[in-house]
Amino acid sequence: MFKILVVEDDRDLNRTVCAFLNRSGYEATGCLNAGEAYDAMYENMFDLVVSDIMMPGIDGFEFAENVRALNENIPILFMTARDDIASKQRGFRIGVDDYMVKPIDLDELFLRIGALLRRAKIAASRKLEVGVFAMDADAFSATLEGEEINLTKREFNILYKLLSYPKKTFTRQQLMDEFWDADTNTAPRAVDVYMTKLRAKLSDCQDFEIKTVHGLGYKAVLKQ
Repeated sequence: MFKILVVEDDRDLNRTVCAFLNRSGYEATGCLNAGEAYDAMYENMFDLVVSDIMMPGIDGFEFAENVRALNENIPILFMTARDDIASKQRGFRIGVDDYMVKPIDLDELFLRIGALLRRAKIAASRKLEVGVFAMDADAFSATLEGEEINLTKREFNILYKLLSYPKKTFTRQQLMDEFWDADTNTAPRAVDVYMTKLRAKLSDCQDFEIKTVHGLGYKAVLKQ
């Protein structure tokens, strides 16, 4: 059973989220602040962390940064009222894996946690295979039937992200937040240029395709 740490200073929301996760087949532990969370992490091995940002004392940013310094692979999901781009960018920069804005839809939280745990399994091996196409995150290499495909670092990271969450749509802004510098003046349409390049380089791959979700962004779809 996966163990999930929920760090949220709103006592009622903390209790609600933990109860929902426990009913959904997870083992959830609730903490009201970062100090309690650190104590819980010393005593238990957690598979995923859900954290608020605005908390008394140590805020979610500092907490997540400390967690990431101790464990490079554990998924961290922010659950917060802060919906500004600067907060999202800061979160992704320090290693947060996903970001949900309150009020939280519990069914969506369940889906996002499942996706993060699947991706964590991929990240632990640092390798991803889709049919005869393979990616090695440590070597930054991508191969099709054993033949290397020349990808830039940003192309590699974008593709690895899409294939780690097959069928999940990423908006242009989400991809910009994660893979472009915070102070960049590049327009979100720059993502379209990268997708065109990736499609051209992967034109011989028959195991998946990068689909445009009109008005939203992009997703990777695996072929049967």
